[in-house]
Amino acid sequence: MLITEILARNRRMYGQETALIEREPARGNRREITWTAFDREANRFANALMQKGVRKGDKVVHLMMNSLEWLPTYFGILRTGAWAVPLNFRFEAEVILACCTLCEPKVFLFGEEFIERVAAAKEKLDRTVHHYVFIGPQESCPAFAEHYDDFVRSASEHDPAVALEINDEAAIYFTSGTTGLPKGVLLTHRSLEHAAYIENRHHNQTHEDNFLCIPPLYHTGAKMHWLGGFVVGAKAVILKGVKPEWILEAISEEQATIAWLLVPWAHDILIAYENGDVDFSRYRLDQWRLMHIGAQPVPPNLIRAWKKLFPHHDYDTNYGLTECTGPGCVHLGLGNTDKIGAIGIPGFDWECRIVDFDGNDLPDGEAGELLVKGPGVMKEYYNNPEATRETIVDGWLHTGDIARKDEDGFYWLVDRKKDLIITGGENVSPVEVEHFFMAHPAIQDIGVIGTPEMRLGELVTAIIQLKPGHTASEEELLSFAEDLPRYKRPRIIHFDQVPRNATGKIEKPKLRQKYVST
Repeated sequence: MLITEILARNRRMYGQETALIEREPARGNRREITWTAFDREANRFANALMQKGVRKGDKVVHLMMNSLEWLPTYFGILRTGAWAVPLNFRFEAEVILACCTLCEPKVFLFGEEFIERVAAAKEKLDRTVHHYVFIGPQESCPAFAEHYDDFVRSASEHDPAVALEINDEAAIYFTSGTTGLPKGVLLTHRSLEHAAYIENRHHNQTHEDNFLCIPPLYHTGAKMHWLGGFVVGAKAVILKGVKPEWILEAISEEQATIAWLLVPWAHDILIAYENGDVDFSRYRLDQWRLMHIGAQPVPPNLIRAWKKLFPHHDYDTNYGLTECTGPGCVHLGLGNTDKIGAIGIPGFDWECRIVDFDGNDLPDGEAGELLVKGPGVMKEYYNNPEATRETIVDGWLHTGDIARKDEDGFYWLVDRKKDLIITGGENVSPVEVEHFFMAHPAIQDIGVIGTPEMRLGELVTAIIQLKPGHTASEEELLSFAEDLPRYKRPRIIHFDQVPRNATGKIEKPKLRQKYVST
């Protein structure tokens, strides 16, 4: 069933029940909409787009911060048969322009935060963009755009009834760009449908669940996890803010049962508890049944500490890529806490392989590239046939990640192929070194890169961010590292902030730019 049809079904079955709640604690704001309002707004936007000439196969850019309007407008685009093109809210004007040059959108929907960036690119965007639609305060609407309320004012609230097939193209999602310019990942309606059912299969959502959504909705991770509750008409909370107290308040006051956290946010909650900044007795948390993490490697020490604090929580790690419609192609699985540190087993309806650089299968225990195959594999990198051929071979998606499979069939992530450090002829996984150091009580975050050195090729270099109020000397940390094999120990340590993108991944190019050139 198309996810647009699931929305219509939710309206029929649960029309007056709450679908989405938006919390903005910094301003003390709270809003909510029902399934009827959600479906109706999707129809209004779809019909308004069609009145402006949008047809099946056209592209509509969607550049907004998380809000109550995000999902209804996204579903409205899908209902027209056009392709939704959500953009990363951190993209600067030149990257926005590069993405739009590739996909040639007919309509550009954007929020208040992006007025300057859109205006800076507008002259060149005008080559394909016919309509700019602004969502935000009326008084802030730029002269070159039409306000959303005016855009949908005369639009019908009925389903536009565009004929859609399960294998039709649905959306272009851009990669995070941590290794270069973003590539456009083309997903089909089948990909989105499968994401909904696989998430529900993995985490057993029922109509009574309530999903706390904090990560950005432009990213496949947050939205695809939300789809697991969406498919059974469960409510969700969109939280605008990541302070530990805001997360706990939202879970307590909205009685959320599931939260997907990024590593830094989970770590911040543990630190806040450790420092006495939050008092758990002030919150109603008994109903919170599942905490899961994805989007980046998860330090095992973090989860062990979490389970001590929340022993009743189910826990899952979810591995995925934009190219496989987000999380779930590999997951730890509820109850497999004896395998903490692994990314897990193949997800529902997925297959995995470990191969060498020539594409030959490797035996258990040997590290090689992880390949995945399943219904969520992208159709292509849009307008990039060469990259598509390199990435999808005989239906297998080459992830670019190095992993190994153990004797029990669990996969363990070693590192990104491009991030491996070669020092003195030995391969060093930055992830392994990062996980080791995260056990140090003074360390809040760490990024490990290789810096060039004439004799050894590269030196293991650690950029370390200390917890507030904690100190640690370089000598102390080098001593701490003596439990690592000598070639894996950092030769250079810098104390600095560790930059992460909106989905929690360490921005290694920024670290290399700063420290490799010095």
